[in-house]
This record gives sequence, C-alpha cells and structure tokens, in this order.
Amino acid sequence: MTALTTAPLKIVAVAAGLSSPSSTRLLADRLAGAARERLTADQDRPVEVQVVEVRDLAVGIANNLVTGFPPRPLKEAIDAVTGADGLIAVTPVFTASYSGLFKSFFDLVEPTALTGKPVLVAATGGTPRHSLVLEHALRPLFTYLRAVVLPTSVYAASEDWGSSGDEYTEGLPSRIRRAGGELASAVTGRTVSGATREPTLDDGEDAVVPFEEQLAGLRAG
Repeated sequence: MTALTTAPLKIVAVAAGLSSPSSTRLLADRLAGAARERLTADQDRPVEVQVVEVRDLAVGIANNLVTGFPPRPLKEAIDAVTGADGLIAVTPVFTASYSGLFKSFFDLVEPTALTGKPVLVAATGGTPRHSLVLEHALRPLFTYLRAVVLPTSVYAASEDWGSSGDEYTEGLPSRIRRAGGELASAVTGRTVSGATREPTLDDGEDAVVPFEEQLAGLRAG
C-alpha cells in the first residue's frame, strides 16, 4: 500500500462562535464527528479532524487586514483550511447574516484556494427565522470562492437542541448525520445523493439532551 493511499483524510471545521463554550463550536464538533464516523465506517484510511476557533485568531485577523502579514497561528489556520480534504464552516447569525469575524477570516483566504473543495455550511441562531442565512449568505460566499457547497446545510436555532423533530421536519441529529454523510461522500469521491440515506428506526435517534447539559459537557471537555 502506497503512502498516498494511507495518508489521513483531513476534515477541518471553522467555528466562528464568540462565547466559550458556544453553540457554534458545539455544532461544528457534531458535524465533524458525523463526517468522521461515516468516513471511518466506509474506508480504512485514518481520519484527522481539526477545529479552527476563529475567536482565538481575532487580533491576528485584524492585524493581517491592516498590515497584510498574518501572524503564525493565523497562517497555520489558513493553511489547514486550504489543505483540508473537506471543510465545515459554522457561523453564528448576526444582523441576518454571517458574523463579521467569520467573513474577515475567509477574506484572508486566496480566492482560488478552495476551488473544488467540498464545504458543508452551517449556522446557529436564537430563532428559526434566520435559517435562510444559509442560502442567501453562506452558500453564495463559498460559491464565489469556487468551493463545492454540499446540498444539505444545517441551521440550529436554540430550540432545535432539545427537539427530535416532527412528521414534517427532521430533528437536528438527523440533519447532522445527513450532512456529515454528504461531506464524507464528497471527500471520498462518491456521489453525494447515492451515499446518504434516510435514517431508519434501526439506526436509533440520538437521545434528546437539554441544551444546557450539552454546553456543560463542552465546557468540561
């Protein structure tokens, strides 16, 4: 087996939450975990997951925008994003769009550096009314950057973390699994529509855990 076939697949998640812990980081972790689970199940190559916390790079981003020179941590984060096999981008919703910090980070990525790269877009917000931010803001941004934006995007309102969905709408755990499966399929070159199936009763739904407990677990980690 050659080094090429044994090289790990790299999934990078960019989380632009401002608080610690944050629902944005929590969603990024869940999506990365779903993609890694599917990749691990479908092939025998190792999978590496890295989460870039944009809040930790805020000062470096501002300095780079002013001086044109990125500090080392920022350059390493950008290199991780551009070198990933698959990218997850998660932002909180501010004023009906992505956050300024999220946009500033991707303003520093070369316009062609994400060409052809599969990207899963996601967002968090306090109300479901902002869910269209995925289509009117995030999807056009990554289309402009020439990335391949996956069909399923994930929006998580505050109420979604404690709901398993209903007969009309999939719950958040199901949407996360679907999106993670699509990213895994895109990374390995399989057809996205053929690689992701509807969850069945045999799969088992994730237990509904109150949002406060999920954030507490993230803080403990």
